Amino acid sequence: MPQTHQMLEIFSGKKVLITGHTGFKGSWLSLWLKQKGAKLYGISKDIPTQPSLFEALELEQEMEHIFMDIRDLSSIKSEIKRIAPDFIFHMAAQPIVSLSYSDPVDTFTTNAIGTANVLEAIRDLDQKCVVIFITSDKCYENVEWVWGYKETDMLGGKDIYSGSKAAAEIIIHSYYHSFIKKMPHIKMASVRAGNVIGGGDWAADRIVPDCMRSWSQNEKVEIRNPGATRPWQHVLEPLSGYLSIAAELWNGGDFNGESYNFGPPSENNITVMELLEKLGKSWGLEKAEDTYTQTGELKFSEAGLVKLNCDKALFDLKWQPTLNISELIQYTGDWYYMYYNNPNDVLTYTNQQISDYEKKAFLKKVAWSI
Repeated sequence: MPQTHQMLEIFSGKKVLITGHTGFKGSWLSLWLKQKGAKLYGISKDIPTQPSLFEALELEQEMEHIFMDIRDLSSIKSEIKRIAPDFIFHMAAQPIVSLSYSDPVDTFTTNAIGTANVLEAIRDLDQKCVVIFITSDKCYENVEWVWGYKETDMLGGKDIYSGSKAAAEIIIHSYYHSFIKKMPHIKMASVRAGNVIGGGDWAADRIVPDCMRSWSQNEKVEIRNPGATRPWQHVLEPLSGYLSIAAELWNGGDFNGESYNFGPPSENNITVMELLEKLGKSWGLEKAEDTYTQTGELKFSEAGLVKLNCDKALFDLKWQPTLNISELIQYTGDWYYMYYNNPNDVLTYTNQQISDYEKKAFLKKVAWSI
């Protein structure tokens, strides 16, 4: 087991509510907090994918698991009041860009109004509670520049998904200044990340899940744009940021109402083709051309490079990423290979990856790990 990490020990014995706990990031966060000894509660409207990481990790047995739509204000208010959580991580969202085009109203009501409902619900709490709102790097108005977006840059969105995330951020900001900052027992922050990969993501129209579905059938994956560049990061990286800001706020850190970006270093900006070439190694695919064919079909408009400037997280929280590009891709490729070839070992292997990640962070002297 890794050494005792004082910052993450804060969650031991605490009541932690995760909305969207059945999703990809929610499942990883649930397992990590279970390792830390948290008492877990989850609210989600469904199991969003098949296969499901939530089911593979048998998380339903480890937490109070509640099916509920985040847009149902009266139910959300009564559940949050009943649970009286010490921490809330609000992740419940419609997370798929392509779906936002086919159902824009659902995307806006889930991502914006759902966020407003959680904010409204925490106004009824009378005990200490830290609330972290997870939005997206797509909340920024994308002007296609090459340097990273800072937390003070303009919010916006030319597409529905981006607009819904910008709307959520504006709602968070206005609720904080109208109500929450006057409530000394409630502390909150919003956090932004993107291009997150890792084992157990099976969402539609995402590069890594598409690869794994194809490669597990001994087929090449169809890729729209192999030359597209993205700043890739493993799922544990932003989660470590979310846990860091939550712990700092619990300990009285002076960051209430702030927003934070969590992203990778610039050397993690590689093309889709380079990602596939590295990812394919876990599957015995030696050359990029063994891994994909190009379709040339763009089903929906996609933003160019969206990079985040994470100086604020480094300055305030001493947060920095832990994994280099090779490590994060190996974590991802190896996890899926394990899933498809030794499915009974998935829970043990996922726990192992979390512990290994903690050890790497400790050796790098990353603040949350020491």
